[in-house]
Amino acid sequence: MALAASTAAAIEPIRVGVSGPFTGGSSPMGIAMRDGIRLAAQEINDEGGILGRPVQLVERDDEARPERGAVVVQELINREKVVAGLGIVNTGVALASQRFYQQARIPMITSVATGSVVTKQFLPPQYPDNYIFRVSAPDTVQAAMIIEEAVVRRQFRKLAVFHDSTNYGQLGREDLERALERHGLKPVAVERFNIGDVDMTPQLTRARNAGAEVILTYGLGPELAHLANNLVRLDWKVPLVGSWALSMSNFIDKAGPNAEGTRMPQTFIQEGDTPRRKAFIDKYRRAWGVERIPVPSAAAQGYDSMQLLAAAMRQARSTDGPRLREALESLKEKVEGLVMTYHHPFSKTDHETIDNTRILVIGEIRNAQVVFAYDEDRKRHAQHK
Repeated sequence: MALAASTAAAIEPIRVGVSGPFTGGSSPMGIAMRDGIRLAAQEINDEGGILGRPVQLVERDDEARPERGAVVVQELINREKVVAGLGIVNTGVALASQRFYQQARIPMITSVATGSVVTKQFLPPQYPDNYIFRVSAPDTVQAAMIIEEAVVRRQFRKLAVFHDSTNYGQLGREDLERALERHGLKPVAVERFNIGDVDMTPQLTRARNAGAEVILTYGLGPELAHLANNLVRLDWKVPLVGSWALSMSNFIDKAGPNAEGTRMPQTFIQEGDTPRRKAFIDKYRRAWGVERIPVPSAAAQGYDSMQLLAAAMRQARSTDGPRLREALESLKEKVEGLVMTYHHPFSKTDHETIDNTRILVIGEIRNAQVVFAYDEDRKRHAQHK
């Protein structure tokens, strides 16, 4: 009897919490991220699991609502007894919910949320240890690349900023304005819209009257599609350059031909430019029966976050929270990810895998697909294999 109990304990699964928006306007990001995490967990389990134990994902839909996200994370920790967390798409949800991982001393690798403050809420000296890590590109890095594209590469000088009223949109606007200041520029118009807004002609009319040559965006797919469609109705031909949310399938599909030429920073483009990336794209298409990944960057980052967590568990030889955090901060194993190959990705004082623009490329929507805007980016991206 004791032998049977010990055998059962030995093969008890490693429970990992995965939360994100699997319904609603942010769901293309959430679903792509979740399915990337699932593929990584499946690969890990096919190879024998971690420390001889299978990974079990415990998934919850946070509906992109901060209050729901807080409930979900507490449920994962207290009821489901997860040993680590992955996911979270929306900055507002991250800010409302990650404190519970921090309080429980359970590591959380943010797969998607990009608000610059996400990994900086729990820094010393107020907190001796920070349990929040990230694999996505922070908005400070994205904003710098958006301005580089609009101001340096394309030489625009009259820029309008359009942002939604969420934490994501407002913090992103601040990052854009700071990045513009470094070039000695101020936006000629700053316009705000709400989730669910359809008619943005008043804001667009003000930006046009201010002489804007380009619109910089920080919002989510559905509203950005209305923005693109409103531009055409106003017969105002002006390019859209914005955060990576412009790559969302619900922007591309709802804007249709009006999305063509839109540009945004990306960590991963759905092109098989290395054997590993090609294998992942093919596996994703087969597994979920789709030709186009809803948000390729979110899928790749989800996959990478699971692989980094697995490497930390192997190094720590444990699922204990503090030991996992220490392993992440001193990771010795080289992790072959999709966004990049990770060498010592984190440290005690730096919980970001991406802290400059070298990893990012500029994507452009062509024929309802996000492709490389520049051949030089394609070549550089292949070197981050």
